[in-house]
Order: sequence, then C-alpha cells, then structure tokens
Amino acid sequence: MIVDRTHLGWGLCTVVASAGVTLVYLANNDPDVLQKWHLEIALPTWLGPVPPLRGNVGATPLGLIYGTLALLIFIFAALLGWRRKHPAWPIGNMQVWLKSHIWLTLFTIPLVLFHCGFHGGGPMTQFLLGLYAFVMVSGFWGLALQHIVPKLMREYLPEEVIFEEMPFIRSQLVAQGESIRQELASQPGEPAPMAEQNEGGTATRMASHLVAVKAALHFVDQEALPYLKALNPRHSPLRDKQASDNEFRLLKLQVPKSIQPPVGQLQDLCDEKRRLDLQTRLHYWLHGWLIVHAPASILLVVLTIVHAIVAAFIYA
Repeated sequence: MIVDRTHLGWGLCTVVASAGVTLVYLANNDPDVLQKWHLEIALPTWLGPVPPLRGNVGATPLGLIYGTLALLIFIFAALLGWRRKHPAWPIGNMQVWLKSHIWLTLFTIPLVLFHCGFHGGGPMTQFLLGLYAFVMVSGFWGLALQHIVPKLMREYLPEEVIFEEMPFIRSQLVAQGESIRQELASQPGEPAPMAEQNEGGTATRMASHLVAVKAALHFVDQEALPYLKALNPRHSPLRDKQASDNEFRLLKLQVPKSIQPPVGQLQDLCDEKRRLDLQTRLHYWLHGWLIVHAPASILLVVLTIVHAIVAAFIYA
C-alpha cells in the first residue's frame, strides 16, 4: 500500500478525530488548559465529575470509551489478514480495508495515550504498552518498505520474475551451467599424432589450448557452478557484479576465442543468478516484516481483551 493523494481524506479525518478526542480528554481531565485558550466544552453528566475523582484515568467513563474504541480498532486491524485470504468476498473494497487499516491504527495512538493517562501502570499494562509500541513501529517499518523496495525493484530488476517460479528458474540456470561445463570438457585434449611435425608450433598451440581448457574447467568447477547452485552464496566473489566482471574478464584473457562464447554464456547465467538473488532478498524485505508484525498484532488483541476483563473485575 502506497500512501498517495488518495489518502488525503483519510488523513484529514484522522487529524480531525484526534483533535476531537484530545479536546474532550482535556475538557474531562484538565479543563484549566482549555480555559487558558478561552475554550469551554460542556460534557454530558454521565461522564462523571470534572476532573474525575478516580486517579486511574483508564477506569473513568471517558477512559473506558477510549480504551474500547482502541480495542475495536485492534480487532478490525487484525482482520486484515483474514480479508486478504478472501479477496473475492464482497466485504468492502480491499483498498478501503488497507487505507482504513493504516489510518485507524494511527488514530489509536491518542486513544491509547488518553486511556492510560500517559502512565504505564502495573507490569501487565507496561508490557501491553510495549507490545503496542512494537506493533506500531513494525507497521511503520513495513509501510516504509512498501514505498522503498518496489522502487529498487524497478531500478535494478527490469525483468522481474514471478517469485513462485524462482526455484524452477534456478534449476534451469544450474542445468545450463552444467551443459556449458560439458561443452568445455569436450574440447580437444590431446594434440594430433602428426602435430609435432607441423611447422608453426602446432604442438605448442595445442598444449596452450589444453591449458586454457583446464583453466576454464577449474573456474567452472570451483567458482561458477557452486555459485549457481548455492541458495545464499555469501562468500562467492561472483556475488558482487564488479568482482564477477573482473573474474570473467581475466578468464577471457586466458582462453582462446573458440572458448570465449561459452564463457560469455556462463557469465550471463551468473548475472541472471545475481538478479534472482537480489529479487529474493528484496522480496523477503518487503514481506518478511509480517512474520513478526502479524503474530504481535494477534497477541496485542488477545492481551488487550484480557486486560479489559481483568480491569472490569478490579474496578467493578
């Protein structure tokens, strides 16, 4: 989800709603502040005395309202994963779900702060606030990644492939690399019997050709094929494009022109493997944050419900 101009209405509504709950909170808990601004808000009597007699803001009628609203938004936000699994169900547009997920969870920030009265409370409340902060930070991190990673993919991966097809493409690269290895191994290995009698150093050239083939095979066996087969080749010099270009440039200087075409094909395979690895890393960056964000969100909903039940028994 990219935050663009289509989010302007949602953003304005969130700002207005946050300002409204802030004014009501001040009118209920600290009316002197509003009087300094020459503001006066008449609250309904069922909200209790102003300021509240209870020292725990969360146990006041307004605090309970803010806490309940925050809990309902938590539950709605957690349902986004369920909504993603049923895209065809006519339960609101998916874009509306995503936008409301972002802006309603932002709206929970003033609700949570006003519910707790800017105090951590006991150990359970402190843990709950810490978990809430973690969920919000991980959500902001994921939103930032959704703005950055697609741009990187468009810049560095002009030929992006379907992520589910990557294992098949990797196996194809390995098969093509092994085919090139067989092609190199099939090069003539021994000079012809009459080669030593020919003028012009034929035997010397054949020996040089044999050394070049062995050098190419050694590079394929020790560098190229292990790189193509590795899922996470951290220690391979071919992992870096500049180092890989230098390696292949040096190899092409050592082999005759007849061997350079398969060497060039092998370089293309390594370049494609590098792009696949980059796309894999970016994909995990783009979606990996959900591994911690989604379970933490579910845990936040469960513990918030437990918190509400415990508080109901304590302050009943």
